[in-house]
Formats: sequence, structure tokens, C-alpha cells
Amino acid sequence: MGRGRRDKVHLTVEQKENLEKISRNGYASAKKILHARILLMCDEGEQAHRSWKDEEIGEALQVHRNTVGRIRQRFLQKGEKPALERKPRKTPPTPPKVDGVSEAQIIALCCSEPPSGRAEWTIRLLTSELKQRQIITEISCSTVWRTLKKTNYAPGEPRDFVFPNGI
Repeated sequence: MGRGRRDKVHLTVEQKENLEKISRNGYASAKKILHARILLMCDEGEQAHRSWKDEEIGEALQVHRNTVGRIRQRFLQKGEKPALERKPRKTPPTPPKVDGVSEAQIIALCCSEPPSGRAEWTIRLLTSELKQRQIITEISCSTVWRTLKKTNYAPGEPRDFVFPNGI
């Protein structure tokens, strides 16, 4: 159904050129390109080729008509950039497994003496020790590696590196 059309989109020549550039360059994200195309089709300015209804835009671009309406409203209320970009998340999808306290414990464990019979700590050895001591109950080797890499751990001489080969 068509709206009361109090929410018409009138693009300036500059906005239209920018949106056409985004929709044709192939370098922007798929969502950004889709939103640019929606806005171009919503344009009801003097230089618009045709007046499209939300249902027609939705069918042409294979999106729901409500999506078209939301993008139009975002453009009218907040401007071009917010209408093109995805809304940023307030919180990450999953909380991080390693916080500051557990990161400090991982580093402290790296600095400690390796188990008897071992010359140095390995990632797998660290991971199993973290689980055994219940510092972190569920953690992968790659998470331990990323944590140590992120801290740029290098105390003292090269022989004191956690991973002598840089791994």
C-alpha cells in the first residue's frame, strides 16, 4: 500500500550521483549497495524517472516493503550516511571469554616455570593448564594464542619469549 506521501524522498543532484556511484562501484558492502538502490528508487524529486511504490521497490530488489519504508524513514530523519550504513551493535554477539583478570592470569602462567620435563610452555600446554586450574573452563588454543599475541608479551631477553620462534 502507498503511504500518505508526506515522507517523500527528494534527492539532490549530488546525493543522486553519490548513490549511483555506490550502487555501481562493486566495492561497497552488499547492504550498502542495496540501501543506495532503494533510496534511488524512492526518489520523487524533479529529476526522478518514475515514482515507485514500496511494494514495487521491494519486488524489484527482493526485499520486504517494510525494509524500504525503514530505509526511507532513516534517510529522512537522520540523513544519507545512517540510511546507507548498518546500525552498529550496542553489545557484541557473544561476550569475550578473556577479560582483563583472566588475561593477567594467562600471562602470569606463561611467566611461571613450565611443568617438569618441559623446557617451555606451548599453546596446548597453556590451554590445558588453564582448564585444569579452572582459570577459564572453556577456551581454545587459538584464543590463548590471540591473547598472548595481543599483549605483545616479550619480557627481557629473547630467550625469555613465550614462543621463541614467534609462534
